[in-house]
Formats: sequence, C-alpha cells, structure tokens
Amino acid sequence: MIGGRKVVILLNGEPYRGTIEAENAYVICCDGAYSWAKGKVKIDENLGDFDSLNEEPIPAPLKKFPSEKNETDGELAVDRALELGAADLIFYGGGGGREDHFLGNLHLLYKAKRAGVAAVLKTNGAEISLCGKGKQEFACRKGQTVSLLPFGGDAHIMDSSGLKYPMQDLWLRYGSTRGVSNLTESGGDFSFTVEEGYALCIINEEGR
Repeated sequence: MIGGRKVVILLNGEPYRGTIEAENAYVICCDGAYSWAKGKVKIDENLGDFDSLNEEPIPAPLKKFPSEKNETDGELAVDRALELGAADLIFYGGGGGREDHFLGNLHLLYKAKRAGVAAVLKTNGAEISLCGKGKQEFACRKGQTVSLLPFGGDAHIMDSSGLKYPMQDLWLRYGSTRGVSNLTESGGDFSFTVEEGYALCIINEEGR
C-alpha cells in the first residue's frame, strides 16, 4: 500500500513536453503512453489493454486487460490508484489527441474528487483542477489566464482574491461561458471559495 502518497498517471494523449513531477510518487503508465514516457520518468507500473503499443513495456504489466471493456485505461489507472490508497493524483498526457478521450479525462478528475482524492490534469497548454466545496488556493505567475467553468451543473462562487475580475456571490451557470479568461494580478497567487457545486479551474500556460 502507498497510502497518502502521490500517484502520477501517464495517459496516451498528446505527449507531455514538460517536466513530470514524480518525486516520491508512484507512477502508473497507461498503454500507449509508454511510447512517449519511457526514458522520461521511472515507471512503477504499466497498465491497460496495450492495443496501442507495439512493444513490451518495462516493467511487465501485472495483468493485461481485454481491449473490449467498459472502462478506458485511464479509468482503470484511477481505480488502481484508489486501490493503492492515493491521496493526490497528477495526470500527464491527457490533452490533445482525441477530443472524446480528453472530455473523458475531465470525468476522471470528477471520479477522483468524489473519492476524496485531489487531482490535477497537466497538459502542454494548461493545468486543470476540479474544485468542490471550500476555499481553493493556487500559486502561479502574474498575468496568467485563469478560467472557471461549472462542471456537472451550476456552481456558486462565494468570493475570490488575486483575480482581475473578482467573483463575489457569483453563480456560474451550466451552459454559460461566464468565468472564461480571468487574469491573475500582482504576485500571481489567487484563491476562490466554492459554496455549491463543482468548478473546473483552468490555468493556461502561455509560452510553454
């Protein structure tokens, strides 16, 4: 068991170009992600049906799943992380590629959140977190573009700080684009409080 530790999940989307933060983490590689991740980070476990890979991954998978199954390899990896007792999840390689898989990956953030596990999806263009009830705090650079979007229904933002366009007692309505393209102010750090519902916080990484 790795209870309380961080788990990194590598997904078979657009190869991640940045640095993978895997220090003191258990790294699960999903199927074809092995082709871009091998040599970039130490992989602790390969997982999936391996229908997208033309070589034997190292280390050898603990089991091979059938290609015809109800879950994506990413969801199997989340299930495995929860089984291991993870407290934090970081996904890499989940952007780009097929749009249906990308949207599915956002639902993996929701699955982790509902299980009480903090999760973030890092793509080559953004860092995406799903935020539930309570105060949410983020550290980034001044002038970064930040968007808040409701997920699964309306989201009530009670207050915020560190953003150019403050959010005070604001309902983000499902089906509306209000909350897109805010900006961090001096210092870069910002926070907001979710009173009800879930909100996707998308921090764009301009210039990466």
